[in-house]
Amino acid sequence: MKTSPILYLAPMEGVTDYVLRDLLTSQGGIDFCTTEFMRVTDKLHPNAIFLRYCPELLTGSKTRSGIPVYVQLLGGQALPLAENAIRAVEMGAMGIDLNFGCPAKTVNRHDGGATLLKSCDRIFTIVSTVRKAVPAHIPVTAKIRLGFDDPSVCLDNAKAVEEAGASHLTVHCRTKMDGYKPPAHWNWIPKIKEQVKSIPIVANGDIFSVSDFIRCRQETGCDRFMIGRGIMSDPFLFNKIRSHLAAEEALENYATESLACDIENEWRVSSEVMQTFFDRSTDYVNGYFATARTKQWLRGLALRSNEAKVLFNDIKVIKNPDDFRARLTASILV
Repeated sequence: MKTSPILYLAPMEGVTDYVLRDLLTSQGGIDFCTTEFMRVTDKLHPNAIFLRYCPELLTGSKTRSGIPVYVQLLGGQALPLAENAIRAVEMGAMGIDLNFGCPAKTVNRHDGGATLLKSCDRIFTIVSTVRKAVPAHIPVTAKIRLGFDDPSVCLDNAKAVEEAGASHLTVHCRTKMDGYKPPAHWNWIPKIKEQVKSIPIVANGDIFSVSDFIRCRQETGCDRFMIGRGIMSDPFLFNKIRSHLAAEEALENYATESLACDIENEWRVSSEVMQTFFDRSTDYVNGYFATARTKQWLRGLALRSNEAKVLFNDIKVIKNPDDFRARLTASILV
């Protein structure tokens, strides 16, 4: 029997916060989550900061649905990163992820994220220092891009992560300079796997549909996949992939295109998810921020749903949370 693929919800700054992690994992299909990155400079963060980024530390480092959540750290100094990793573990983190992939200019200018891809020695030092600092049973993982501007450095960088003792490596198949421009270059994953044989490789980038997942799986040979922006346009993508995998077990030549929508009345369900997300976000942050975050997700849904596009165009100028809630509720009742 084939090993069932492991699916990860990608960490996305300003997107995959506590509320979204809780909501998406409650729907099923996700095996692991990672927090938005915590920026580490030369100081140890107070406990309150860890809890702001990862409230799940109060519940065994799991979402309410029981899905593990790793704490992601970002920075360029090995010792402060190790110190903060120790604190996260002391507070209950079941895993530490190190961010070497963030392409944001402000982050890169301050020696964080993808700028570290210029030096495999620095990557090795950071990963190995954090690995030695936390207990052996705590996974230390890393997320990289193919490189800053040269994708070929991914081979040395991936090897550095492996030799430093990481438990697995996630590869976003673009360089920093690529940003998010399509396509993701999945063809680099098999080359990395030829060099890195002792730890799993997680494929990341451009998985927006079941068909994308199938092609990524075929091209990379991976059995682990991280999905981020895909859930912004389809909040049920993880479950659709699971449905495909279940059908694949039973039918040899399953018609994957029939999986375009396994959920009856998908727009109604999507709008209800939006309502739930808005209400929970209002409880977690202020109503104006919750309004902005819900618009952000709705804009993603509009990429593949005419109903979402109509609602987004109607609702995008609304700033008052009460007015926004009323319009969102009305869309469910239509």
